[in-house]
Amino acid sequence: MTKFGELIGSDIPVLIDFFAEWEGETNDSHSTLRDVAAALGDKAKVIKIDIEKNETLANALRIKGNPTFIIYKDGEMKWRQSGNQDANTLISLVQQYV
Repeated sequence: MTKFGELIGSDIPVLIDFFAEWEGETNDSHSTLRDVAAALGDKAKVIKIDIEKNETLANALRIKGNPTFIIYKDGEMKWRQSGNQDANTLISLVQQYV
């Protein structure tokens, strides 16, 4: 979890998509995050974390829904939502913290 602390401690916003492959995630989610990352460029980080491969972290953060999106900045959670989100919504949410 030390690496996670370093990751979210960034002074730029960090959008994390907590997901599980077993839920049958479609390519839509992957392309949505690609669009978000492309739109934000170096103003933010966009990261996907597989909850099955990072069970301890998912349990610590009480990740129940798939997907769950969280925005961190300076180590502090700024926004959290479970369920699919469109690219424009995610972009505008992250831009609030740029």
